[in-house]
Amino acid sequence: MCGIVGYIGNKDASPILLAGLKRLEYRGYDSYGFCFINEGKASLFKRVGKIERTEKEFVDCNFKGNLAICHSRWATTGLVTEENAHPHSDCKGEIFVVHNGIIENYKELRTKLINEGHVFKSETDTEVLAHLIEKHFDGVLEDAVRKALKEVRGTYGLAVVSTKDPDKLVAARLSSPLIIGVGVDELLVASDPSAIIARTRQIIILDDYEIAVLRKDGFNIFKEEVENKKQIETIEWDIEQAEKGGYEHFMLKEIMEEGNVIEDAIRGRMLKEEGLVKLGGLDSVEKELRDIEKIILIGCGTAHYACKVGEYMLEEYADIPAETDIGSEFRYRKPVVDKNTAAIFVSQSGETADTLAALKEMKEKGILTLGVTNVVGSSQSRETNAGVYTRSGPEIAVASTKALVGQLTTLAMITVYLGRQREMALVMGKRIVEELIKLPQLAETILKTREDIKKIAEKYKDYRDFWYIGRKYNFPVALEGALKLKEISYIHAEGAAGGELKHGPLALVDENCPTIAICPTDSVYEKMISNIEEVKARKGKVIAIATEGNEEIGKIADDVIYIPKTLEMLTPIISVIPLHLFAYYIASALGRDIDKPKNLAKSVTVE
Repeated sequence: MCGIVGYIGNKDASPILLAGLKRLEYRGYDSYGFCFINEGKASLFKRVGKIERTEKEFVDCNFKGNLAICHSRWATTGLVTEENAHPHSDCKGEIFVVHNGIIENYKELRTKLINEGHVFKSETDTEVLAHLIEKHFDGVLEDAVRKALKEVRGTYGLAVVSTKDPDKLVAARLSSPLIIGVGVDELLVASDPSAIIARTRQIIILDDYEIAVLRKDGFNIFKEEVENKKQIETIEWDIEQAEKGGYEHFMLKEIMEEGNVIEDAIRGRMLKEEGLVKLGGLDSVEKELRDIEKIILIGCGTAHYACKVGEYMLEEYADIPAETDIGSEFRYRKPVVDKNTAAIFVSQSGETADTLAALKEMKEKGILTLGVTNVVGSSQSRETNAGVYTRSGPEIAVASTKALVGQLTTLAMITVYLGRQREMALVMGKRIVEELIKLPQLAETILKTREDIKKIAEKYKDYRDFWYIGRKYNFPVALEGALKLKEISYIHAEGAAGGELKHGPLALVDENCPTIAICPTDSVYEKMISNIEEVKARKGKVIAIATEGNEEIGKIADDVIYIPKTLEMLTPIISVIPLHLFAYYIASALGRDIDKPKNLAKSVTVE
């Protein structure tokens, strides 16, 4: 969601911060703002809307200074106005704050501060921080920040500057991602590596309750007033991977990378002759995993659908009872767990607030926690007992595509890993591993048909309602296909289990409501054919996702998109690819803002 970039160094901060903030546009925002400190004076620039609308105005202001902070806001508390845009300041206009997260007790703090004489200019929870820091300021900015945060209840990733302590930038974090970029004669702070990758790949990841003090000549990081010596890490991807690479949209580029994502996920992990999968991230808990009798998989949005597929995989092939829940609902349940239960948390960013809250709940219960995560060094990867990185690379488009393919591939590998610890035979392990190795090429086969999928998408672009249906492994894929169409085209779509049509959804099917049926040749193929015939009997149009060589399907479906044959449990990894392309091309035909759909943010870091 909201984005933070800060700079202190020997260069002019203006172009550096502007470029960094533009790289965070994919996270979603509705307003933005800058604060520059130069020769003891502050300059502010805040606007509503996208940067491109007022970028020339900003550049023409010719702001100077080599200490600055900026922010892109996705409104939570307070309307979308310039007054509510960050940075926020204290009464005197001497202290400036940008903040991601939510201050839960801001109302009581605001009332208390107003009674003490503070004057507020906005409706936001963030402005409370500026006034609290002002209240405690006694010449040393980091001391005031530390004291202010002791009064706060909630989450924060924040950057603070002041005209009264003008040679430093103070940053702090609690349950909202924040990193320090270490460059040549410069330091940066950001909520996302993509904002600083053009300047440096050397970073320090702040942990909860840490406060960083950045100066031109160096930095210090403290936790509870004790200095922490932190290790500098290297971002594994480079600036080229965060560029469009000639594609019109990041989303299309990322879909076209899905074959590479599978290859990167399995590279060095396949032991073909032994029918095993090597997952170094699980080595530390190998013995504990042998005793696990139940697994809970938790994720939000697209990651939740990956969990649903993983549930089928684990039960059928690893012989472990599994259940799936949504991160935002899980913590409000009273799940029955014991020492023989493990929880797998799935998140692209590793910063999804609801998933992290569920993770915290399980850790408090003493449950073994595992992560399936894309972002190295993320909160989830550091909080879980062990885990596996999906290696999907940066995903910029708000609608997740290649990250899902990486998650599904990783869950398939975890299934083999756990299955071979138990009753999975060598021959079955070898077969799954062999089919996993083939998947990158199968994905490329589908991607080569994108022009055919584009023609089908353009044929259906003017319909306003869609049903997506699937069974067993492809039921979650139907949910994902519907979600992608909703997210980026704003067309109403629903996903359902094929067998549930007759239990209600069939009432909506007619000639104006096409159905996309995911019906590869598998154990539930005949059942899916029955569901397609139910749709056709109501004059509904059908687009079938079917296995290559199945010519019979063309006799009942209006259009067919073919996918290669693979193992049933691996089918979702490739059956989802044409659905991603279909959604993309419909949205493109309708002229939507595909990479940054309205009302949505890339990483949901507030509950």
